[in-house]
Amino acid sequence: MFVQIRKWTLTEGNADKIIERFSKKPDQGPSILEKQPGFIGRELLQKKVRRGEDEVVMIVRWESEEAWKNWEKSPEHIAGHKAKIKEHGGKPPKPEFVISMENTNYTVIE
Repeated sequence: MFVQIRKWTLTEGNADKIIERFSKKPDQGPSILEKQPGFIGRELLQKKVRRGEDEVVMIVRWESEEAWKNWEKSPEHIAGHKAKIKEHGGKPPKPEFVISMENTNYTVIE
């Protein structure tokens, strides 16, 4: 199994903006990602904080690294990025509420 983890550090009170963007939309059925061969599942996690920076983590599980790479190269994935570039007239700016975003990939050993 192959796992991709994205972690956003956000200014206080803005976790909902990332959660809304990546939450499942029940009235829309499975997303393009969920329909990809080799996709297993994904979870959104929100760190419980009383004050200070918010943190949201998204974990995406794939049957294999190859399945993930196929998604990255897929016309649907590329079209989504091209649409964002076209919408913004270039690479979209990082939203002001995003302090940082880390993306790490893991191969499951056991």
